[in-house]
Amino acid sequence: MFFWKTITHIFFREIRPRGAYNIPRDGPVIFVGAPHNNQFLDPLLLGLEVYKETKRRVRFLAAAKSMRRKAVGFFARLMDSIPVERAADSAKPATGRVYLSETDPCRVIGIGTKFTTEFTPKMQIMLPKTVGAPSSEVVEIISDTEIRVKKEFGGERGTAKIRAALEELEKQGTKGFEFKRLPFVDQQIMYREVYRCLKESGSVGIFPEGGSHDRTDLLPLKAGVAIMALGAMANTPGLQVKVQPVGLSYFHAHRFRSRAVVEFGTAIDVPMELVEEFKQGDAQKHAAIGKMMTLVYDALKTVTVRAPDYDTLMLIQAVRRLYKTPGEHLTLGQVVELNRRLLEGYLHFKDEPRLQKCRENVMKYNRLLRDLGLRDHQVPKAQRANWKVLGLLAYRLILLAVWGVLALPGTVLNGPIFILASVISHKKAKEALAASEVKIAGKDVLATWKILVALGVAPLLYGFWAFLATWLAVRVGAPLKWRVATPFIVCMALPFMSYAALKFGEAGMDVMKSLPPLVVSLMPGQQRALVKLKNMREELSNEVTDIINDFGPKLYSDFDKRRILAPSSAPPPSSEPGLWRRKGGKGVQDAPGYGLMHPMTWIDERLFGWSTSSKHGTSAFFGFSGRSRNSSKNEA
Repeated sequence: MFFWKTITHIFFREIRPRGAYNIPRDGPVIFVGAPHNNQFLDPLLLGLEVYKETKRRVRFLAAAKSMRRKAVGFFARLMDSIPVERAADSAKPATGRVYLSETDPCRVIGIGTKFTTEFTPKMQIMLPKTVGAPSSEVVEIISDTEIRVKKEFGGERGTAKIRAALEELEKQGTKGFEFKRLPFVDQQIMYREVYRCLKESGSVGIFPEGGSHDRTDLLPLKAGVAIMALGAMANTPGLQVKVQPVGLSYFHAHRFRSRAVVEFGTAIDVPMELVEEFKQGDAQKHAAIGKMMTLVYDALKTVTVRAPDYDTLMLIQAVRRLYKTPGEHLTLGQVVELNRRLLEGYLHFKDEPRLQKCRENVMKYNRLLRDLGLRDHQVPKAQRANWKVLGLLAYRLILLAVWGVLALPGTVLNGPIFILASVISHKKAKEALAASEVKIAGKDVLATWKILVALGVAPLLYGFWAFLATWLAVRVGAPLKWRVATPFIVCMALPFMSYAALKFGEAGMDVMKSLPPLVVSLMPGQQRALVKLKNMREELSNEVTDIINDFGPKLYSDFDKRRILAPSSAPPPSSEPGLWRRKGGKGVQDAPGYGLMHPMTWIDERLFGWSTSSKHGTSAFFGFSGRSRNSSKNEA
């Protein structure tokens, strides 16, 4: 566990648990995670947080196809994963084209198909990616050109989408879809292993969407989690299984040094009445599974942020930034919760004229930000050009140079790892996208392959540097003891140099991101655009706050009690902090600083009259300010 913890804390800049007190300390538990946006890292983060809080080890279900791969399979076996054969992994193109009967959506009509030779009952038909790649089980093969499936493709909504797509194809002179055939897979071996684990009061982890993806909403949930929970209790009288919903929220999931929140919802006790229904088999069994899946889905909705599309997600994130009170720093958990509430409110009231107008204004504001090369959090701090701005720019350029020089040795030594990880991960993303029916860009596999490549290349690279250093020691005629010690010294020093480069480089990147508003302030002709942008932001912030205040109570009966932020877009009153301690917007003092953090902050805020552009990164070694530390420490 220490090894995996080290890996995740190197890749991620910050990982925050939320609601960890909800994790059951004993008894059989099924951890249900969603969305599955970060292939190998999703189970890693979930399992580590559970272990940190309860010392319980979670056995995850993993695709058998992935476990057969050398790299992924090796690490999956280290985590004692349970292999799952997926029909979609063995999908093959079928002959001909298909469309739905006009009178019965469960009746599939073929054109040039060979249903009698290519299909058997319990196999599945999968429609193309253009309609969401829905699949359905075959229950009856009527002829070579007619087949009946168990249920509608994607439900009523899916049927409507498929019919619309078929009509569009007919207008283009094409009738029907190309399709794939999926084999029947017997999962009894997997279920028996799960039942055994739960019977022994163990923990099982599952991502019910199936494979990983990079969509903004959840994929249709597979029924496996319900069968596991109900089946375990049906097979073992007296067993009480709990289902724990877990939401994983990433801020740029595939990027190195990004942030993540692991949120644990309230655990569900599997109802005994559903277990009794499940035991009766046939229709009652399917009804019990359906009811259990409804419970699971409703529980996941409380811990996930589910946007219908990327544009809506970007809109919600922009609104959240505008609603944030200047001077107040939110924890990652609060950011996720606020995104969730704003998204729910927007989807509920999106047809309201005020919301539509606000959406247009926010999009216009975002375009102006892009044109000026600024970020939203930099706008309130932007000032008119004066000697202080020029001095601060010069100071930060010097600071950037200092951090760059300190980070340079480790960056050069680890450069081959960064290059290979980027090249190989993007290649794997393209392969995953080509093989998937649900991925959009294949970004869900990038982080996994970056870590796998780094784990494989780093030992070889460090061995090469140790060999090179030893060769140089021999060439220059160093004493024997130094020739012998050189490879050990290099191998021990390189990890520390790499970590130092990581932290110094991180601080330098934060400084570099703070430069655009200074440059814009000093550019001739940009003053008017900057003033316009600041005024527009203030108006938008007030507009967003007013809309939330007006519509929030209509959606949430306890809106005023549970709101996250004070209903104001005005900056908090200033205070008189001391040299080494600053007061936040709520009067809470920051923790004492470390290293070079506070001298830099003091120069920024006292000499130049600016606040630091980024609340993270003024400290090279700790990566966050005291305010962030205080506001986040009780999140779990």
